[in-house]
Amino acid sequence: MELRHLISFLALAEELHFGRAAARLHLAQPSLSQHLRRLERSVGAELVARNSHEVRLTPAGHAFLDLARDIIAKVEQAGQAARAAAAGRAGTLRVGYNFPAGQRILPAALAELDRRHPAIDVEMRELRTGPQLAALTEGRLDLAMVYGKPSSTSLHSRRLLRVPLVAVVGHQHRWAGRDRVPFSELAGEPCVLFRRAQSAAMYDTIVTAARASGIRLTIAEEVDDPGATAILAAVRPVVGFASAARGGLGGTRTTAVALYDPVPVLDVHAVWSDEANPLVAAFLDCLPATSSV
Repeated sequence: MELRHLISFLALAEELHFGRAAARLHLAQPSLSQHLRRLERSVGAELVARNSHEVRLTPAGHAFLDLARDIIAKVEQAGQAARAAAAGRAGTLRVGYNFPAGQRILPAALAELDRRHPAIDVEMRELRTGPQLAALTEGRLDLAMVYGKPSSTSLHSRRLLRVPLVAVVGHQHRWAGRDRVPFSELAGEPCVLFRRAQSAAMYDTIVTAARASGIRLTIAEEVDDPGATAILAAVRPVVGFASAARGGLGGTRTTAVALYDPVPVLDVHAVWSDEANPLVAAFLDCLPATSSV
């Protein structure tokens, strides 16, 4: 069964006239008749009856008509979907993000993407920078929103957001009532940090700030989960670190204290590997200009 034979049948079923149907399809009448005969042989039933006075559909033709229309409609939809995907207007985009990007970047970007390209689906995963970059390199993510500009020459990036880091302490900590403290006061304070592989840019920013203030950090715990960091800070006299966006969400358990002299600051970047991916290009077009928390 060929698609052109179905198209010829539909035209004939709507016109009920060989001459008009042939003209509509820009075919000669003998060619239209040949299409019909081949379709009927393929189906195994007579679909159109004609005599010198009329052309009409047989009962088999009526039964075949709606399904034939559905087939043609599906073929047209398939073509539209393929063209939209090729142009970056349809498909599934896999996006990783960190907490500040989820708070400040993603909502507006997703709203704009949905307005421009409603056929694009987005799968989202909140991960630390290290796991995001690994997933990007392994092809499990199409775009990542991470701390720091990646060093790999195979990755492309765009800065999105500048984020200061804050200290996170429990309400019983001696810093809890203060708005800000100089970084040097971390000297001797037991701190909660994370493995560098989890977020190299954030780790290096904290260590560099300590070096600039002339101190070395005392690492009491290594915890890779940000939620666990807040729990430890809530129940122990330790200092954790978080972005200003996350640090202010401690609720009744913890409080955020600004750090200065120096102020540790991180840049959030959008990172991608495939320049030719039209879905990535469509998403990048929807991202806002660089801002600061």
